[in-house]
Amino acid sequence: MASLPKPEELVKIDYNPPRRGWMDNPVEFRRGTWLYAAKPRHLEALGLPNPREWSPEEEDWKLPPEWREIVLEGFKERLERFRSLKLFMDICSRCGACADKCHFFIGTGDPRNMPVLRAELLRSIYRRYFTLSGRMTGKLVGARDLTEEVIKEWFYYFYQCTECRRCSLFCPFGIDTAEITMMGRELLGLLGIYPDWIIAPVANCYRVGNHVGIEPHAFRDMVDFCVDEIENVTGIRVEPTFNRKGAEILFIAPSGDVFADPGIYTFMGYLMLFHEIGLDYTLSTYASEGGNFGLFTSHEVMKRLNAKMYDEARRLGVKWILGGECGHMWRVIHQYMDTMNGPADSLEEPVSPLTGTKFENARSTKMVHICEFTADLIRHGKIQLDPSRNDVFKVTFHDSCNPARAMGFFEEPRYILRKVCNRFYEMPENTIREQTFCCGSGGGLNADENMEMRMRGGFPRANAVGYVREKYGVNLLACICAIDRAVLPALMDYWVPGVGVAGLHELVGNALVMKGEAERTTTLRGEPLKGSGDDENT
Repeated sequence: MASLPKPEELVKIDYNPPRRGWMDNPVEFRRGTWLYAAKPRHLEALGLPNPREWSPEEEDWKLPPEWREIVLEGFKERLERFRSLKLFMDICSRCGACADKCHFFIGTGDPRNMPVLRAELLRSIYRRYFTLSGRMTGKLVGARDLTEEVIKEWFYYFYQCTECRRCSLFCPFGIDTAEITMMGRELLGLLGIYPDWIIAPVANCYRVGNHVGIEPHAFRDMVDFCVDEIENVTGIRVEPTFNRKGAEILFIAPSGDVFADPGIYTFMGYLMLFHEIGLDYTLSTYASEGGNFGLFTSHEVMKRLNAKMYDEARRLGVKWILGGECGHMWRVIHQYMDTMNGPADSLEEPVSPLTGTKFENARSTKMVHICEFTADLIRHGKIQLDPSRNDVFKVTFHDSCNPARAMGFFEEPRYILRKVCNRFYEMPENTIREQTFCCGSGGGLNADENMEMRMRGGFPRANAVGYVREKYGVNLLACICAIDRAVLPALMDYWVPGVGVAGLHELVGNALVMKGEAERTTTLRGEPLKGSGDDENT
């Protein structure tokens, strides 16, 4: 793994365009900016093509002999299948409105990280092989031949896109460059070209039900660990059940909330909340993952992984599904579920057993976001909260791209935050809500080997956090995405030292007043509460 440059070196970005045209500049695979190749065993487990040992650093990528025909036939099939793709290929005027909206262009200055030019990587092949003008005049109309260098360029740049869709917000034609990235990745997949960081979690999820590859007994062990920690803090022993048939609700969280720091504190918050309200729920050791790395792989893999949750819900005979804080989990559910796996007619339309609220937006998917559920509880006065328990924090909120831009999920998290925290500060308006900047590591890019590119891509988000850090003394960045909870700590440590990262329901757990609890002296992380006898700053 390449050494990471210091922030003062990384921030020196050259935005001057190169002297030569982009088609004439070959890709340089520089360590720290690309992802390792997928291991053949993972492709074999999923039945994906061309499993072999290879490396992007090598000259020979061991493509199948007929690789060009495979790609062009796959392109043709997708143009016929997805009307939006054909539209996106034809209507771009190359106005550049999206150019400075991409966090990777802002962080690198590389023209091919402008969304318009990243799309040209695919569009130039479309023009050459699927338009008359491109076949006749070639480069004059922006067409080029499909070569192995083009395939390598696709791999390099389609995996420098987090599919966050910020660019589409500013496109006057509504072109969704994230969908173009997804198509580019699918075409690479036809040749067996995947990053290992994406395809390994997919294979794990297909094999045992979660991205981390943790077996059912280990999942139970981690939940038991959280139960013990909750008892240490509150004196109350919560009692989750596993694989219990006949429960009213199946709760599914992203595996990062069970197996990773700081996600486990968010998971503890879930368990505390469910115990306090007496929710009739169960966990599954088989569908132990709400996330879906299929979103970063292909539509077919996405559909396959999404199905496991609904198969398990039917097996257990629950009424509906409650889902935890996850980004890609909810984008798949909200934008793709109905046409892939749904509607989920075997389940019931979700109704809160505490408030009687009908979650009409989940009428088809039968799956409710934990923030909708918790905000509804608070609005109806069903839980008691003491926001002063979070006074050790000055909090800002990161709108995770998939729940925010893809779902319009803006108000519920903020409503909860203002009820559980006394000190909440917004980042600048053009960096939040619809215009939120990405963490820079979504879309399956959250590996160690491309850490430089992650820090570059995350620079705009870190810059906005730095603003509220300086203005208000913010020391905690809250979010509702497991990927964000996994990757933002490194981003903060690099660009804005002193700012921690937490899931929203960790803060709910801190503020939740539980019946019969012992006197609280620490947060869920074991840190002294402000005003407690152990707090040196009181």
